[in-house]
Amino acid sequence: MSRVEDRLAELGLAVPEVAKPVAAYVPAVVSGDHVFTSGQLPMKNGELMVTGKVGGEVSVDEAVACAQQCALNAIAAVKSMVGDLDRVAQVVKVVAFVASTPDFTGQPGVANGASELFGQVFGDAGVHARSAVGVPVLPLDAPVEVEIVVRVAP
Repeated sequence: MSRVEDRLAELGLAVPEVAKPVAAYVPAVVSGDHVFTSGQLPMKNGELMVTGKVGGEVSVDEAVACAQQCALNAIAAVKSMVGDLDRVAQVVKVVAFVASTPDFTGQPGVANGASELFGQVFGDAGVHARSAVGVPVLPLDAPVEVEIVVRVAP
């Protein structure tokens, strides 16, 4: 196992199977020394963790857990492209989409579910630029979707 996977295990987590795409795309692509993931939904064991809007039927705590699962799924997509997660030199960019009610303004806090996990497992290489965007609806009525760009070492 890699150091990254050891850190995940210390947190009681593991790299899941790569989530199957819900449409015509692939989970990730490599371009040069970067891996770009597709948007990852909070799929766990082949099902969405919860559905609905944050600030409505989905609580902030549930949404943060969903963002963390999205991050795990993104890590799985990266691993499927590079093999060894210790090759990740930098998490460059994280984009978190939060399906939320019109009055909900806590998207950055929800996105922290992903950002904090990247910091915990990748250390300094997990420090990244980020956008947290509120949207009216996401695929399958998911409350959160996360995509990342990472730079990998040869």
